[in-house]
Amino acid sequence: MTKRPETLAAQALHQTDHETGAVIPPIHPATTYMRDENNALVGDMDYRRPKGPTEVQAARVLARLENAADARLFSSGLAAISAVLDTLEIGAHVVAQTEMYYGAKKLLHHLAAKGLISLSFFDPHDMAGLEKAVHKGRTELVWIETPANPSWAVVDIARAAEIAHAAGAILGVDSTCAPPCTTRALDLGADLVMHSATKYLNGHSDVLMGAVATKTSDERWEKLCTGHGLSGAVPGAFDSWLMMRGLRTLFVRFERQSENALKVAQALSQHDAVSHVLYPGLNSHPGHAIAARQMTNGFGGLLSIRLKGGADAARKLCASTEVFLQATSIGGVESLIEHRKPIEGPSSPTPDDLVRLSCGIEAADDLIEDLMLALKRL
Repeated sequence: MTKRPETLAAQALHQTDHETGAVIPPIHPATTYMRDENNALVGDMDYRRPKGPTEVQAARVLARLENAADARLFSSGLAAISAVLDTLEIGAHVVAQTEMYYGAKKLLHHLAAKGLISLSFFDPHDMAGLEKAVHKGRTELVWIETPANPSWAVVDIARAAEIAHAAGAILGVDSTCAPPCTTRALDLGADLVMHSATKYLNGHSDVLMGAVATKTSDERWEKLCTGHGLSGAVPGAFDSWLMMRGLRTLFVRFERQSENALKVAQALSQHDAVSHVLYPGLNSHPGHAIAARQMTNGFGGLLSIRLKGGADAARKLCASTEVFLQATSIGGVESLIEHRKPIEGPSSPTPDDLVRLSCGIEAADDLIEDLMLALKRL
């Protein structure tokens, strides 16, 4: 029978332990592996850098969920992005969006300042701007993030792929905020899809990890895999096992988080202290139609609000909640709140009145009541 993605995820591709009968695969923390009397490897593994059995199993589950030819796990999301950028030719032209995760943007500027890449930006709301920024025969990589953290701007993946491919470039998608339970970027035309697996894929705020999956096992992918081993940016066996454990509940977690975020967004939209609610699941969101087309099983648990009281109100709100914990991260089972601008720094384009919310799996009514009580204290 053909198993649906929810089943594949829940059973981790049915990877049981054949030796003991355990219904979950074991953790293999070994760093080195035996050879026989002829110096031939006993199994498939040589040394845990670049990969070991647990990392391979977790990557295999992710690859199936992404409908990818292959996937690799990294020690962080930024390490995964770095691995993609490392496949580019020196001086390669990269086009990225103006609104995106600030860490990735800082990395791009860092490489451009060293002359390793040349860099152009486009407004994620403007596909015509992307067409103008891309140069045929010169642009090697178009990098998008959708929804974009923390503005939640939505980029049309299929259209971005058409533009990139017409220019002879590849399309890489940071899909951290739209995991494969709702969006398969490779099926929409992307060549590479990247995740900070720390977030939704793991979902429990106890793993630091990144991942990249590829549509085809081509020469660029081989270059990325080589760099993966040479850089040593590999995750530990226990982290890989925890991430695979998180993947088992991805579909149900994401569904609950999406439901909670929509209810919170609708409630906040009616509040006098809130000037904007940024959530792709709202009909009023400028990217809602595109998001509805490419996020097929929920819009996620992430939203931002802007407060009429400015930065001071944003700071006070984040310090006043009880259910929402004031901390940096997204995608976990616990709800988090953050005044984003001070985290990103003074050069960030994020408005200083913006508060980022990551809705977990708690009762939606508790989340709403918590925010309403905190807003009363402003």
